[in-house]
Amino acid sequence: MKLSVLDQAPVTSGNTAEAAIQKAVELAVLADELAYSRMWMAEHHGSGAFSSSAPEVTAAYLAAKTENIRIGTGGVMMMHYSPLKLAEVFKTLSALAPGRIDFGVGRAPGGDHSSIYALSQGRRPMTDDMYGKFDTALKLINDETPEDNMYNKTLAAPTNIQLPEAWLLGSSGNSALEAGRMGVGYSFAQFFQGSMSNEILDAYRNSFTPSAFMEKPEISVSYLVTTAETAEEAEYEALPQDIARLMLMKGRIMPLLTPEQAQNSALTEMDRMQIQASRKIHLVGSAKDVADQLQREQQQYGFEEAMICSIPHSQEKRLDVYRLLARELF
Repeated sequence: MKLSVLDQAPVTSGNTAEAAIQKAVELAVLADELAYSRMWMAEHHGSGAFSSSAPEVTAAYLAAKTENIRIGTGGVMMMHYSPLKLAEVFKTLSALAPGRIDFGVGRAPGGDHSSIYALSQGRRPMTDDMYGKFDTALKLINDETPEDNMYNKTLAAPTNIQLPEAWLLGSSGNSALEAGRMGVGYSFAQFFQGSMSNEILDAYRNSFTPSAFMEKPEISVSYLVTTAETAEEAEYEALPQDIARLMLMKGRIMPLLTPEQAQNSALTEMDRMQIQASRKIHLVGSAKDVADQLQREQQQYGFEEAMICSIPHSQEKRLDVYRLLARELF
């Protein structure tokens, strides 16, 4: 099983947004040394809890700081951008780091209503036909002429570059079908709702048509993971993330607490029940237990790659998650 990294550049309590970006660089260097397959930066807007608002910019820097690991976006939120601009950005990235760039896109806004309208300069956000928009961007990246009249009279520079890998993010059967039809990779966000099924992944495989971007179907599954040498330590480090998710469900976005602050939080019995119910989404335990669970799920669902998002408060504890999983699975 391949292992990869998904990073949101989280801003933990007592730390700065600038430090969160620098920590992403540190994580990329470590993941490269540990032979992780790829690292993607997410896109979040209008939140003080995450610094990753321009993943394509961060990706360029990470590619320059690493040697072998693939670098990309997971994903760039394409509703905010022209297909031509997307194509030009990722062709430029691929020219800078040939064979190491991933063009990963999502259909979500990545922010609240205020952010969405600010990014569209007050115009109605263009949320229609997102798959068509993705298809247009793919054609421009591949130096093809799109059918869309707005884009079929220009080209996306630089031309004749090595193609990036293309991936569609999703958590529904609809996205799976479209990813297959377009011949791109499918990245399933298990940490969103925990709704992965063989039906969804089989829909992708069965609809897959080879393309210039991918010859055969490729599936990655993104998990939120907290692990440590012992299950007890992992639970201790995981509680701040569990509380942050509870607050998000209540409409509050807040910096990640320290484990000590989390232990002193006034949690209701219902809160604790919700935390336990979330273990399908947030994998918590010793390195061996989590590695065993990932392997069981790979056997059950047949995906090729697990993409790990981990956000303990301490950067050293976060880096340890990736070290421990590499030790168990490589």
